[in-house]
Amino acid sequence: MLKIQVNKSHTLTGHNDCIYALTEGPDPRFFYTGAGDGMVVEWDLDHPKDGKLIAKLPHSVYALEVDSQRNLLLIGHNFEGIHVIDLQENKEIWSLKMTDQAIFDIKVIGDKALVGTGDGVLIVVDLPSQSIQKHIKLSSKSIRVMDIALEKMHLAIGLSDHSIKVLDLNQDFQPIANLIGHSNSVFALAYSPDEQVLVSGSRDAHLKFWDSASYELSEDIVAHMYAINYISFKENGKLLVSCSMDKSIKVWDIESRKLLKVIDKARNAGHGTSINKVVWSSYNQDVISVSDDRTISIWNIIEPQHI
Repeated sequence: MLKIQVNKSHTLTGHNDCIYALTEGPDPRFFYTGAGDGMVVEWDLDHPKDGKLIAKLPHSVYALEVDSQRNLLLIGHNFEGIHVIDLQENKEIWSLKMTDQAIFDIKVIGDKALVGTGDGVLIVVDLPSQSIQKHIKLSSKSIRVMDIALEKMHLAIGLSDHSIKVLDLNQDFQPIANLIGHSNSVFALAYSPDEQVLVSGSRDAHLKFWDSASYELSEDIVAHMYAINYISFKENGKLLVSCSMDKSIKVWDIESRKLLKVIDKARNAGHGTSINKVVWSSYNQDVISVSDDRTISIWNIIEPQHI
């Protein structure tokens, strides 16, 4: 196979602590980062150097999610619940105290926000009424990551009890599957764009590929040296990027499940410490990564053309 080319186009600074949260905006030209310094910053991929502070909270921010329908940014605040920012006005319009636990992930679907907490509770919030609809206790351990297959209406949840639980969003969160296979906390989870595959990554450094029709395990790869913190698919579904505590980003071919590229400090002037989140931009197909080193990197990844 021809080699993938990688160029680092930007290194962005401004946060004063480890960066834990990263999400695309309703307009994917913009993305948002949240860090241990409590700052939430908006960045513009057309003018990446100009970060704009849109919220400053007193504790770490681990989770960010956009509500594209209402042009809102939901911030998961460590120990306090969620804060909701109007992205038109760049100001907080409401907040909801719901837990004294850390919030590691939030997902929005329709009128609901799904909030995963550090004590294993899925909290369902009705966005129009700004109220809690229900609590679903899934584990005594943390909910670390979630992803939604919109066509199937399946919600996949990765937990610190090493399991992945799949719930049916059409059937009031009824369980569909309980996937056991990882030997440590599940930090990374993503459905492929065609929803045929669910990929998980764990503190055990394994990437696992699950067939989403049956939720049977189809592939298990020892992918990194240390914990896999996050994964993101390219929009065309052909490539996947993973990031790790081992300070590397890896690019995978989905069809062959083969490693195509390692991006790290030695080879590409990559991050110097743990890489916490990575997003494959749907705006310009660049890869955005954030790290404990307090920086954001933007990577231009050029796929080989098959002749």
